[in-house]
Amino acid sequence: MSALLSLQLSTAREGERVQERRGAQDPRDFFAGPQPGRRCPRPPESPAPAPLLHTVWRRPRGRPATLDGMPAAMLPYACVLVLLGARTSEAAGMAGAGHLHWEPSCQQPLPNRALVTALLPPRLDGPWISTGCEVRPGPEFLIRSYTFYPNRVFRAYQFFYRDPSCSEPTHSLLIKGRVRLRRASWVTRGATEADYHLHKVGVVFHSRCALLDLARRLDHSKAGGDCAHRLPPARAWLPGALYELLGAGAERDCAAALGFTMHELSLVRVQRRLQPEPRAAPRLVEELYLGDIHTERAERRHYRPTGYQRPLQSALHHAHPCPACSLIARSDEHHPPVLPPQAALPLRLGGHWVSPGCEVRPAVLFLTRLFTFHGHNRSWEGYYHHFSDPTCRQPTFTVYAAGHYTKGTPSVKVRGGTELVFQVTRARVTPMDRVTTAMLNFSEPSSCGGPGAWALGAERDITATNGCLPLGIRLPHVEYELFRMERDPLGQSLLFIGQRPTDGSSPDTPEKRPTSYQAPLVLCDSVTWGFSPQHGARLQTPVRGGTPCPHVAPLPVLLLVLRPAFFQWL
Repeated sequence: MSALLSLQLSTAREGERVQERRGAQDPRDFFAGPQPGRRCPRPPESPAPAPLLHTVWRRPRGRPATLDGMPAAMLPYACVLVLLGARTSEAAGMAGAGHLHWEPSCQQPLPNRALVTALLPPRLDGPWISTGCEVRPGPEFLIRSYTFYPNRVFRAYQFFYRDPSCSEPTHSLLIKGRVRLRRASWVTRGATEADYHLHKVGVVFHSRCALLDLARRLDHSKAGGDCAHRLPPARAWLPGALYELLGAGAERDCAAALGFTMHELSLVRVQRRLQPEPRAAPRLVEELYLGDIHTERAERRHYRPTGYQRPLQSALHHAHPCPACSLIARSDEHHPPVLPPQAALPLRLGGHWVSPGCEVRPAVLFLTRLFTFHGHNRSWEGYYHHFSDPTCRQPTFTVYAAGHYTKGTPSVKVRGGTELVFQVTRARVTPMDRVTTAMLNFSEPSSCGGPGAWALGAERDITATNGCLPLGIRLPHVEYELFRMERDPLGQSLLFIGQRPTDGSSPDTPEKRPTSYQAPLVLCDSVTWGFSPQHGARLQTPVRGGTPCPHVAPLPVLLLVLRPAFFQWL
């Protein structure tokens, strides 16, 4: 159920891009920085949402449509959109949210949608750290600590571990290089594209086993035979010694032979939000979102991100409490952070689980999720709210799905995870914008929902038509899943569900079961907090000196014209 229904609506790789820029301003000035005397713009009191791009893709013949997504190569089923101008910022309309509470049915999809803003151009200067142990596809357990300097130079540490608690370090990577911000992304709204160049990549082994594992990987790679001889024999290993994989002293790029890249730096987003504090003013939190990692190791050197990883947080302005933050901020390649072991929590799925914020998927998909699990009969139901903007303010369609799941068993491949099998047997679709409504009305009735016209905001059952072909939904559908439960430092329950394959396929076989996780869901019964609109100005206030506030990204003005062939019938 790696998002079970996170229908990955792919975007055409060439030409059909959505660019976030400021009107007709010269793009060369986009990263020129704020002008002297510039003040932060005040958001309108009642911003009117502009119609936004919504692209729906048609699955080619011969490939099964699934509930979870569509491959990036699929053709659009039908889509036309005119984006009308608006200088509405992402922060506009969010700072005046007032108090926010959950409805009894827990249908409100975004608990902390208030008081979040993205900074364009992003300001990278300073240290950014993981707030805990991260899991990458493979699986790989790691902690990241990146520092960016005003002269565009960066230094990054990646600490790798043997266990999901990040308490048994294996090796550390030291990466140095230079990064240059380019322009607002034409693919992923709210993000910035960047170029990077690596100057040095070094590795420090913390055990002989780690050295042997890395040497074995080099031996098995096509281009790594020579590099394996550059590493010392296990008996000659020196704790704390740094071995260069890339740099002036390395004859060849051995980091490339390992499949190592820093393509995550090619997509950047900096976001500010306010963390509620009991009986005190909210705390400012800065987050750095970097590009996602391809789920297939062999594809990582060629893949350019369109989604994000789990965000890093500013070491100076991070969420509290954060027991690991100070430890991670002080670490280096010789002294990796060692976090205390965490006992795996039993998987108890009862109750309502909801996205704590707007989620971004590869291939340009924005959504929030709401799941309800019924443990007594192992049934589940979920709502997938899809949007066309990175703040989840512009709804496009909603999918309701339901089915059953099997009893979980501990994962052998991913320590701390639980393997389950989910079956989707029923589904309903609600179009939430005119483009989606028109697209569904253009489709053959037998392919989605049966006879009768689709209406904006009206829900229709698609079970009788075995799903909805235009949206890539097939019923019944089975997925092999990976779950994990944790508690955050505040004691709030978190539910991690397996990460979707980057290529948009479905984990419909045991071999395709996920080995990493998506952003966590929270137990929404415990989510109740409020904000005062007066705190919105803090998100626009510079926090690293006296420079004026950065520009906030406006919504784009764009006409997307698709080829006539996209409107052919199935």
